[in-house]
Amino acid sequence: MGCFRYLMAVLLVLTSAATAVAQEEKKVVIGISQIVEHPALDAARKGFMDSLSEHGYVEGNNVAYDIQIAQGNMATANSIAKALVGQQVDLIHSIATPTSQACVNATKTIPIVISSVTDPVGAGLVKSLERPGGNVTGTTDRSPVDRQLDLILEIVPTAKRIGFMYNSGEDNSISSLRQLQEEAAKRGMEVVEATVSNSSGVYLAAKSLAGKVDVMHIPTDNTVVSAFESVVKVCEENKIPLFAADIDSVPRGAVGALAIDYYRLGRQSGDMAARILQGADPADMPVETLKDLKLVINRNAAQRMGVAIPQAVAERADKVL
Repeated sequence: MGCFRYLMAVLLVLTSAATAVAQEEKKVVIGISQIVEHPALDAARKGFMDSLSEHGYVEGNNVAYDIQIAQGNMATANSIAKALVGQQVDLIHSIATPTSQACVNATKTIPIVISSVTDPVGAGLVKSLERPGGNVTGTTDRSPVDRQLDLILEIVPTAKRIGFMYNSGEDNSISSLRQLQEEAAKRGMEVVEATVSNSSGVYLAAKSLAGKVDVMHIPTDNTVVSAFESVVKVCEENKIPLFAADIDSVPRGAVGALAIDYYRLGRQSGDMAARILQGADPADMPVETLKDLKLVINRNAAQRMGVAIPQAVAERADKVL
């Protein structure tokens, strides 16, 4: 009997060890590549991870994240993509257009879920929004430029010249510029451009527009948004109403934004990643976007920039700061 108990104890230890090894083997490794840190993209990343947690992928338990920030440097983004592929991660979540391009160029086999990409087709990431093909799908943050311009004109009816700052190296910003030019022309408005190559040049670019524009509209340009406070400073000093294309920039000093909630967009990307980890093929998963938008207004910012928020706008806003 003693021998039997001993054998049973040994068997139990071996079984427990085997189970622990099996659980360790089941741990999913997800690489996250983000072009730069700023509130909108950070919110998208948090939404992605929160969603996966709710789908049963709990960090420290059965999933591990390798989070890498390229700090706005494309060479770094390419190095990060190659490193994640070299680690043979189970899935890559790429946040923003430049990092998504780097990841897509680095692998044609590891599933990639993109997020916060303005024009996935134009950026060469997918064949079409309906049938992406290959190993890539995810979410787009394509801005409703027509409705954003209507909001600007509702608050500043006399605006004729709209300042637009962007990094010409970001395909997403080129796409946003074309949208803005098309919609502005319909409303008899002129778009005045200023380009930057890095965040340190944002302040001078903003100053170059002072005296030339009636309002400023900042797209979801990663370079400009990472230095958003520089734009705010120039707009306050020169009484230029500043509008953003993401709601996370409104607390930072924009007058307002009618835009996507990046946390919710990230959650949507997380839902898609969970389906892929459970066997879905990204090639057959349409690229998704959020249908409903949020309107956020900053009364104090408006006052500092010399405009008043109409009561009708304040009443329908989701949030007034």
